[in-house]
Amino acid sequence: QVQLVESGGGLVQAGGSLKLSCAASGSIFRLNDMGWYRQAPGKQRELVASMTRGSSTNYADSVKGRFTISRDNAKNTVYLQMNSLKPEDTAVYYCNEDQLRGGVRRDYWGQGTQVTVST
Repeated sequence: QVQLVESGGGLVQAGGSLKLSCAASGSIFRLNDMGWYRQAPGKQRELVASMTRGSSTNYADSVKGRFTISRDNAKNTVYLQMNSLKPEDTAVYYCNEDQLRGGVRRDYWGQGTQVTVST
């Protein structure tokens, strides 16, 4: 079955950087669209960045110019490089796999990794 395992979260000071990784298994990774979402306490889960199987990217306005999503199909891994972090970036970050096979779309989620940005 599909498994998504995030890593790389932690505590960082404002202005610092972190790089999240999401290792995927159980599907043909190169055929999937991948994304990073986040959820802060009391708020809805929101899209941070996504990358299609064709490597087109999309970013939330709040992270444009600071965050970069990338993928390594040979390693079945998607990354999120986060620079110039702000306290408002504090959230649990989730990896998402969006499969489209034969007209059927399925979503899969990792367990999440906590990112905390201190002032």
